[in-house]
Amino acid sequence: MASYIENAMGSGESVQCQATVSILSMLGLFVLGLVLLPFYGLGLLAWLAAYLRYISTELAVTNKKIIAKTGFIRRDTIEMLLPKVESVQVIQSLFGRVLNYGSVALIIVTATPAMPLPAGARAVWVGAVVGAPVTRATACAGAPARTAFR
Repeated sequence: MASYIENAMGSGESVQCQATVSILSMLGLFVLGLVLLPFYGLGLLAWLAAYLRYISTELAVTNKKIIAKTGFIRRDTIEMLLPKVESVQVIQSLFGRVLNYGSVALIIVTATPAMPLPAGARAVWVGAVVGAPVTRATACAGAPARTAFR
């Protein structure tokens, strides 16, 4: 089974950097699990939540875009084309500096309102920018007639 990152990459695209969620950032869930463990094993649920967050998060920078996917059952994805990134902010607490982990915030130029068939719209936008041959018929199959991708 291919990862989300592999599926999201276009032709001529290669991964430059790949990252994962730091185990230290989930320290609160581990401690909560330890505290709740004596109560009918409820701590196992906290540990399961931490494990699922760890294995279901994919982060990568390719030579054309930044890709992030989170979620196990409910999935949130974002793909930002590198020319659209306006600035990069690194956020680290004192412990983050000492233990070498933190967050990266990317400021981008665009945003869209809620729309039908977001995956089809993504294929059209990314295809237009990176030159992939995506047609409206393949990207928007099943879209109502009033949906417009220009």
